[in-house]
Amino acid sequence: MPEDRLEQALFEIRRVIAGQDAMLERVLVCLLAQGHLLIEGVPGLAKTLTIKTTAAVLGGSFARIQFTPDLVPADLVGTRVYRPDQGSFDTELGPVFCNFLLADEINRAPAKVQSALLEVMQERQVTIAHTSYPVPSPFLVLATQNPIESEGTYPLPEAQIDRFMLKILIDYPEHDEELTVVQRQLSAQPELREMLSLDELRALQAAVFDVYVDPALVSYAVSLAAATREPSEYVSYGASPRGPISVTQAARALALMRGRDYATVDDVRALAKDAFRHRLVLSYQALAEGVTADAILDRVLAEVPAPEAELARPPAR
Repeated sequence: MPEDRLEQALFEIRRVIAGQDAMLERVLVCLLAQGHLLIEGVPGLAKTLTIKTTAAVLGGSFARIQFTPDLVPADLVGTRVYRPDQGSFDTELGPVFCNFLLADEINRAPAKVQSALLEVMQERQVTIAHTSYPVPSPFLVLATQNPIESEGTYPLPEAQIDRFMLKILIDYPEHDEELTVVQRQLSAQPELREMLSLDELRALQAAVFDVYVDPALVSYAVSLAAATREPSEYVSYGASPRGPISVTQAARALALMRGRDYATVDDVRALAKDAFRHRLVLSYQALAEGVTADAILDRVLAEVPAPEAELARPPAR
């Protein structure tokens, strides 16, 4: 069963990563749904270790790019290099050509670098000197932001934030979880086993499209997005149509991970804030009063009625 293979992979990752179950689940959801993930959290919460461990367990290639203000697009995507002995140019591909790309502190890079990464995320290819080079498949960008430092940062353009399927906020672990983290550092890290091949992962990505989504559930996702666009003193712009697309596709991946061939209301509600929070543009009044996107989405989830019918696969004709 495919969900059994995923469960084994998740168990193997947890041999290294403790106390970040929500982040691990969202990483796999984005991977299965072929989206990208934005993580916001303070340093030291195992963001880098998570994606590196996931790459090892899933048999994929891993690259980490530390974003800095002096980064240029060629540092990401590659460039053409002149070979004097041959009298010609060769193309040197950059670190984005991997299966799992960690874009660390993504908001520290200038606009040109952001636009280069945007093409990779959306088109899954890189253009160098009028030639396009596809990145490997599967391809996941996991970007991190540090919420406590603003010096030397460049706010991400709304167009780029919108390309992330989900954005999650992670906090410090609980006492027992942090105790486990510290105790694991007292001994050598376990040798990880590859639990899922890239071919099996691609098959699981294809299986996501077989997960049934009831039309009432699609309508519910659209209604949630529409509710964020209603005139409000706290919201300048609501979620774009990519919001309901993301939450619906992510719900299918979550259903597959939980052993179902159909998505439910609970799947959508579990992922709604992750799919919408980064797509809301808050007003100055919201910022002044400390009203967060999550608080607005909590109200939306409480006010928009959810479908009451059982949302299972329809009977075969």
